[in-house]
Amino acid sequence: MKQQTVLSEKEGGGQGGDEPAAGQGRGSFKIRNRLFQSLVGLIILILFIFILTALANIIWKGSAGLFSSLASAEIRFAIRLSLLTSITSTLICLVVALPVAYGLERFRFFGQGFISVLLEIPLSLPPLVSGVALLLLFGNTEFGKVLAAKGLQFVFSVNGIILAQFFIIVPYMVRVLRSTFADVNPRLEFVARTLGCSQWGAFCRITMPLAGNGIVAGLVISWARAIGEFGCALMVAGATRMKTETLPVALFLNMSIGNLDMAMAAATCLIAISVTALLVFEILGKRNKRDSRVSLKLE
Repeated sequence: MKQQTVLSEKEGGGQGGDEPAAGQGRGSFKIRNRLFQSLVGLIILILFIFILTALANIIWKGSAGLFSSLASAEIRFAIRLSLLTSITSTLICLVVALPVAYGLERFRFFGQGFISVLLEIPLSLPPLVSGVALLLLFGNTEFGKVLAAKGLQFVFSVNGIILAQFFIIVPYMVRVLRSTFADVNPRLEFVARTLGCSQWGAFCRITMPLAGNGIVAGLVISWARAIGEFGCALMVAGATRMKTETLPVALFLNMSIGNLDMAMAAATCLIAISVTALLVFEILGKRNKRDSRVSLKLE
């Protein structure tokens, strides 16, 4: 009995001695967590200030002659041409990217991985390299000559701007739509097909409505990318004032001759378009994820 009492007292003393050590360990653990969180927050703050300062500096310096520059014939022409070409290329991109993204996400076939990688190569290529590739393909080759004989002239023309924008933005659209279709549960399409829908009917009645917000988000972000395309369009269509002069080309031409007011007006328009497009993309992307979660719960 005495030995048991001594042992119990030793065990009790050992547990009591571990409590301060455990408290010290939890305290140091919390300190390390706070240091880590502070470091991450500091890096986020530095990056935010860096980007905000760079963009605000453009708007601040260009605000003086902004309205007079926007009223000029050159900037108005650049805005109209940018809207025309970017909207056209984005709509063409949607028609092509919808079946491509759906097929790559839903179907399984030989060479799928290779095709997927190949379609995303323009994402990693420098725009100038993409422009050279298009220029060689649609320039003096037999293919380009046949198209030119039929009235489809792409080199140094507005059609070349649309072609360059399409080549650059189609991988963006395919990637966004693939992630959108991935969020739609394929079981819903299977249920619709067991109830008598064809695959086309299930796609139109089930998949498209559930993917609607993601499709609109892909349209917006692709359009913003198209309207800001410069390098590839420069190689294919050139930089002719009042002919192939989009907003990025107007910025380049006016900066090269030292006309800062006109250059800052073009830059401010591009910044406003980019910020608006990103906000719409974020809002619609969150709605699309919420709708996909709701569909899973209903299932």
